[in-house]
Amino acid sequence: MTVSGSMGPFGQAELIGEMMEEPPPQSVPRRRGRPRIWRVTIFVLAAIFFFVPLAAAFKYSLQQDNGGYGFANYGTIIHNKDVRAPLVTSLEIAAISGAIVILLMLPTVVWVRLKKPRATTFMEVVTLLPIVIPPVVMAAGLEQFELNAPQWVIQHGFDSPLSGLIPFYVVLAMPFTYRAIDTGVRAIDLHTLVDASRNLGASWASTLARVVLPNVQTAVLGAMFLTVALCLGEVVIATLLLYQTFPVELIVLNHQQQAGASVALSMLTLAFTFLLLFTLSFLAQRRRGSRATRLL
Repeated sequence: MTVSGSMGPFGQAELIGEMMEEPPPQSVPRRRGRPRIWRVTIFVLAAIFFFVPLAAAFKYSLQQDNGGYGFANYGTIIHNKDVRAPLVTSLEIAAISGAIVILLMLPTVVWVRLKKPRATTFMEVVTLLPIVIPPVVMAAGLEQFELNAPQWVIQHGFDSPLSGLIPFYVVLAMPFTYRAIDTGVRAIDLHTLVDASRNLGASWASTLARVVLPNVQTAVLGAMFLTVALCLGEVVIATLLLYQTFPVELIVLNHQQQAGASVALSMLTLAFTFLLLFTLSFLAQRRRGSRATRLL
């Protein structure tokens, strides 16, 4: 093809550019094929593995002494004072332990990320120790310590489930809470947020409470929910130290030939844990949606 000289240099350049332009690639629509048989098989097996025992436990919790079915076992938590008091105690322990572990771990994670990034590996190793050491070993050591401790230590440290169990539950929850909060802190621009807050005259406490915490609230809630679930399920330390908590009461009911009530209360605990997880998922999705709206 001949380019006419009457078009001028700019016209010739535009024409040559159009001739050398490659056609845009055509997008090929992707077909959504049928799910492979092995995926369906794994999903069905996983559903059977998780839901069949739950269904069997729920059916067993409905059985009554007369051979019929009803929700009388679920009313034990309301009518039985011996069950209601340990439940209140376990909820108090869970709430206080969750608050303490957040107050300890959030400043620690922020300080390590800002001031001592080389200590990250050391902190990860240290926070893994409660998982490496079995809880039964810790419980046996605590039992021996309680037997040989001075009387004033027994009176001030082991006289109630709150003072006797909360410190150890905080230690047991440390691996989960540290990693949950650390993941949330990694997802934000921590240095920029803290520098901006400090340059505007905010104190460290105000920076943590009003700047860092709102940006990692999903991770903090996840860490607190994990602590609550751990406190409602831990039974070894409470049993060896002779504290009457909710998990211990479930075992007592089972030994008293009230297995139906024990299973019913276990189902309520499991439902409460699932409710916490669904609440966390809902809050995380809501936060992502609000963040996307602000960006738009």
